[in-house]
Amino acid sequence: MRFLEDDEMDDPLLSVVNLIDLFLVVIGILLIVIVQNPLNPFNQQDMTIIENPGKDNMKIIIKQGEELTKYETSQQIGEGVGSKVGATYRLDDGRMIYIPE
Repeated sequence: MRFLEDDEMDDPLLSVVNLIDLFLVVIGILLIVIVQNPLNPFNQQDMTIIENPGKDNMKIIIKQGEELTKYETSQQIGEGVGSKVGATYRLDDGRMIYIPE
């Protein structure tokens, strides 16, 4: 009876089965990571992602439905036509107050 137990422990197919189990776990983890990615094309929510805010290489990615729009900063100063509509003040405690004109 002792010889039968030793033969089962030396079976190389058991190692292959363990490797297959390991690969299945890795594939499952990768699928979870893909599903939780904010730019997942199957996600139905609209969202805006800002990378490196306030820096020279800032990028803005806007997802609306299935459409992705990517904006990158440049060294040019923007211009436009408009009018002043009010003023914003920051209090000492960090709150912001907007006062329309």
